[in-house]
Amino acid sequence: MSASRIPKKTQPENGNRAKQPSIHPSHSCQMSDPKPALSYVPYTDSVEKEHPDEAHTFAELAATMRHISEIVNDRSRNAFRAVHAKSHCLLKAEMTVLDDIGTPVQQGLFQPGSQYPIIMRFSTNPGDILPDSISSPRGLATKVVGIVNAEMVPNHVGEVTQDFVLINGSKAFGAPDAAAFLKTVKLLERHAADSEGLKQFVSTSTRLLENVLESVGGGSEMLKGFGHPETNILGESFYSKVPIRYGAYIAKLSIQPVSENLKQLTGKHVPHLGKLHSGLRDEAVTFFETETAEWNVCVQLCTDLEKMPIEDPSIEWPEDLSPYIPVARIVARPQNAYSAKRRVYVDEKLSFTPWHCLAAHRPLSNIMRARFHAYKASADFRHSANGREMVEPRSIDEVPD
Repeated sequence: MSASRIPKKTQPENGNRAKQPSIHPSHSCQMSDPKPALSYVPYTDSVEKEHPDEAHTFAELAATMRHISEIVNDRSRNAFRAVHAKSHCLLKAEMTVLDDIGTPVQQGLFQPGSQYPIIMRFSTNPGDILPDSISSPRGLATKVVGIVNAEMVPNHVGEVTQDFVLINGSKAFGAPDAAAFLKTVKLLERHAADSEGLKQFVSTSTRLLENVLESVGGGSEMLKGFGHPETNILGESFYSKVPIRYGAYIAKLSIQPVSENLKQLTGKHVPHLGKLHSGLRDEAVTFFETETAEWNVCVQLCTDLEKMPIEDPSIEWPEDLSPYIPVARIVARPQNAYSAKRRVYVDEKLSFTPWHCLAAHRPLSNIMRARFHAYKASADFRHSANGREMVEPRSIDEVPD
């Protein structure tokens, strides 16, 4: 599919609006309502600007991500996602839009009192299944299920889901555009066949160097990407890093721990993680045997296109110009967070992409346009190579316990 066929120019829809009891959270995002003085940039098609030769860049990026999957498949005889191959926690949860949100954030999916079941997939960045001691950035992909009476982007017509794909760490993306991101993916491609021992050495060395830099007031976002601390994944905050349409406006999203049991895990060291292949999974499974977890879904609306650019997501949007605002609460109750049947269903049959979305939440920017092609190429190869049917759920009941 050419870049010119990426879905565009669609109008927002409200989605499901089943009313629920009022929720009054102790917000981890500091603002419960937009400041009246703030003026939000209205969404128009003109906020996006096509980059030179971007169609060629998109095609090369898609081919590179597919090649990473092919390399891993040839070695392991199983095709995984080109990025975020290893999952650690797979949850069925419920998202309820807060009753007391302000008018500007009542957009698209986020209508006061609306309630939706969701799937949550916690993962780490590499495109193969590595020991947790080989630390890397962590991701959270969510799939809202059962949306009715909402206009979808053209590639998602007839479906009833909305995906949000988020990463921990910095609130900005690691590259300004797809051409720069392609260089990073090419580096991953060159090292996709490296031994686990080499990857372990790089991860451990980088983590130690990062600790030294932080102790003297330095630090490097790039180093953090290769040497994440050995902490519990359930305590992380996750960010979209790249903007999406938010109905009449433009926004970035975040999902942040709000229940005390999750906050207590933020930055908490996991003992012996370096000696365990799947310690993050084990921690999550034990936690959800008895615990209920709660997160806030927060949005940051764009107020200044120069200081909060659309086409360069490597620039962090200043929170003094526009704070993150809680708009919904996610609740996950005790469950088997990693059953064999659920792992097969979520990891091998489902795909997560920002382009599974309402028209009101269409992805924006050159990076997101690139993702349209790259994610599809990766998912098509993975399902074909493994002989798995590609599924897009219509009910949360399809997800095994």
